[in-house]
Amino acid sequence: MNPFPASPLTRRAMLQRSAAGFGHLALASLLAQQSQGASAPVSPLAAKLPHHTARAKRVIFLFMKGGPSAVDTFDPKPLLDRDHGKAYPFAQPRVKFAETGKLLKSPWKFKQYGQSGLPVSELFPHVAQCADELCVIRSLHGTNPAHGGALLKLHTGSDVQVRPSMGSWITYGLGTENDNLPAFITICPTLAHGGVNNWGAAFLPAWCQGTPIGNAAVPSDQAMVKHIRNTQLSASLQRQQLDLLAQMNHEHLELTGPNQALEGRINSFELAFRMQMAMPDAQDVDNETEVTKKLYGMDNPVTSNFGRQCLMARRFIERGVRFVQVTHSDSEVQWDQHGNLYKGHSKNAAEVDKPIAGLLKDLRSRGLLQDTLVIWGGEFGRTPTAQGTDGRDHNPEGFTMWLAGGGVKAGSTYGATDDYGYFAQENKVHIHDFHATILALMGMDHEKLTYRYAGRDFRLTDVFGHVVKEVFA
Repeated sequence: MNPFPASPLTRRAMLQRSAAGFGHLALASLLAQQSQGASAPVSPLAAKLPHHTARAKRVIFLFMKGGPSAVDTFDPKPLLDRDHGKAYPFAQPRVKFAETGKLLKSPWKFKQYGQSGLPVSELFPHVAQCADELCVIRSLHGTNPAHGGALLKLHTGSDVQVRPSMGSWITYGLGTENDNLPAFITICPTLAHGGVNNWGAAFLPAWCQGTPIGNAAVPSDQAMVKHIRNTQLSASLQRQQLDLLAQMNHEHLELTGPNQALEGRINSFELAFRMQMAMPDAQDVDNETEVTKKLYGMDNPVTSNFGRQCLMARRFIERGVRFVQVTHSDSEVQWDQHGNLYKGHSKNAAEVDKPIAGLLKDLRSRGLLQDTLVIWGGEFGRTPTAQGTDGRDHNPEGFTMWLAGGGVKAGSTYGATDDYGYFAQENKVHIHDFHATILALMGMDHEKLTYRYAGRDFRLTDVFGHVVKEVFA
């Protein structure tokens, strides 16, 4: 006998019939939340759901190693021009990298661009044409005035401990949309000032590790993943070897139990095999149109190296790679102008200006910019006071980075430094806040994206970080 009459359900009857179903859904949700922070899925690189609706699906980080000067690029200071040659009128930081002298005005003029009227230095005439795409954060600040510590702080959230990098955390949280390519790629990374730790996974699973393509000492047209081609064995023979190796390793796991290092090694072997076909195609920019190559500056020896890196980044993200870092660095100049500011910054800006603008325009034309977060900046800024007659020292107290695409407020500025550009003063954004904001744009709660290691829960922002929602569109 049916205990429920065949009449329209009352609210009480509906709850009676579906109570077990609600319990099942709640349990499934709790288990899913626990598993996200505790273990990898069966296919560890598989795409995962974010914590909340994401504004961006992928990241391109344009890293300017050495520390570009904010007051010479995206943070104009009229009083610095007016008071050139005078003493800085406020107290300087207690801890400094080196002593500096009088105020040094910028050798470059600023103009307003676009409908937003965003001021950009004449160092960046091409990026200036994309001013309405930029969200310029002028109030970044960190804690370390040395390159090594500042690079690690920017990339990992810590300047004193080995921690997973930002790209590794995003990989852990979201996976990739292409199982044949790494989720995290770094193009021509610097080997100095932290080196591999800047793209390392530390205690996160091995599949979260960044995959380097070349390094800063290798021209981008020669940058390759090591051993990407096997000239000794055919693909079918390699497949047989991997199958045998996987069988032996899995038999070992059955005897010993879970082993994160071994499981990561098995997955890396499989990914490396799949990459042999996918990676060369993704890196091959020769089949791009001449118009596209010119857009990135590949027709000019000054811009061709960085232009190729930016074009590769676009090709990677459109194939489902989650996080791509592009590094501008060389052993001679970088952005570290303790002297020869005019010569050094002019050289550096000339190399990256057109490629960056080309990347932004290309992403926009392909419909990719709306859900691709582009980040530009260095590990710190530079002082408004002079070293010698034509140089600036390291300055982590107040510097500028900008974002574009990925759900940020285009054609805007946020925060401010003091009248001369030394200290972050208004709406200050610490590196931890910056990381929390990037994760939020990617759909992740920085307080929930945790990994338990050595008896405690770790996260990119440690126990700090506030999301700067004011930069959201």
